[in-house]
Amino acid sequence: MTPRTTRQPWKGCSEAGRSGKPARLSIPTRSAPVPSIAARAGRPSDEVARTLAPHIGTALGQTLFVESRVGASGNIGTEYVARAAPDGYTVLYQTSGLAIMPALFRKLPYDPLAGFAPVTMPADINVILRVRNSLPVADLSSFLQYLKDHPGKLSYGSGGRGNITHLAVEVLLRQLGSSAVHVPYKGTAPAMVDLLGGQIDFMLDAINTAYPYVKDGRVRALAVTGGNRSPLLPQLPTVAEAGVPGYAMSTWQCMLVPAGTPASIVQALNAAVNKAVADPDLQKQFAAVGVQLQSSTPAQLEARLRADIPNWIKVAQAAGVQPE
Repeated sequence: MTPRTTRQPWKGCSEAGRSGKPARLSIPTRSAPVPSIAARAGRPSDEVARTLAPHIGTALGQTLFVESRVGASGNIGTEYVARAAPDGYTVLYQTSGLAIMPALFRKLPYDPLAGFAPVTMPADINVILRVRNSLPVADLSSFLQYLKDHPGKLSYGSGGRGNITHLAVEVLLRQLGSSAVHVPYKGTAPAMVDLLGGQIDFMLDAINTAYPYVKDGRVRALAVTGGNRSPLLPQLPTVAEAGVPGYAMSTWQCMLVPAGTPASIVQALNAAVNKAVADPDLQKQFAAVGVQLQSSTPAQLEARLRADIPNWIKVAQAAGVQPE
């Protein structure tokens, strides 16, 4: 469907559907999209967004296109939406990485708070702590003790400097009073290759991408880092359960629209997404790969961003990450 050149005000789902103008869901990515399974493995937000989009569109009575905006650690796509018309036709699909960006860049081309109107957080993905099979630890407790007994001796891989798979480990090390060597990669996929090969000792990764390697025994999973156990691997304790009280790190996904978007449009989008994620069949489909769909409010997303942004700045500073 070709977008109309004449815009019509969007006062609710039914009117939006009648306008005939397709809405656009924009996903910022770090590098060029890669095909098939590799794309799903490297970009879980892409997979979730593309699967959710037709269900959200049905709830809106509206065509919803999904596109990836490439480059600058996702900042190009995020800026694109921040500068879009505040009419509800361009929606940003981002991740918890949005809250980390101010810790990594001195000057962003957008304001993650003032530049957007929050809509919802439709998905939460737990993270797995994994170690190479040859590491002499049997469970999380013995691993934590091993870390304490060998400060600076173990190495861990991450999806890149300032990535949540980097900073979440730094939070853990700080709470333990220990240290380890950080080895940044361009994504968690190459880090996984080196974990399998024994070049690094441990790493964090989203459960939906880590699960196949855990299931077939190629790496050893010790715990999940979220606040709750994962239904996909219920035998794994949380890090907090196993000895680090208060530790909870998961990756969440969010939807935002340009600042100035009317509240009626924000509420219409929120209602449509919440209706989509409440579908039992869709929940079951995502649960099978470790993605938890959830309903939320714009206020909850705003509160999460306001809490996480200063927290990640402190974590990055403590980890010695200098903003670019």
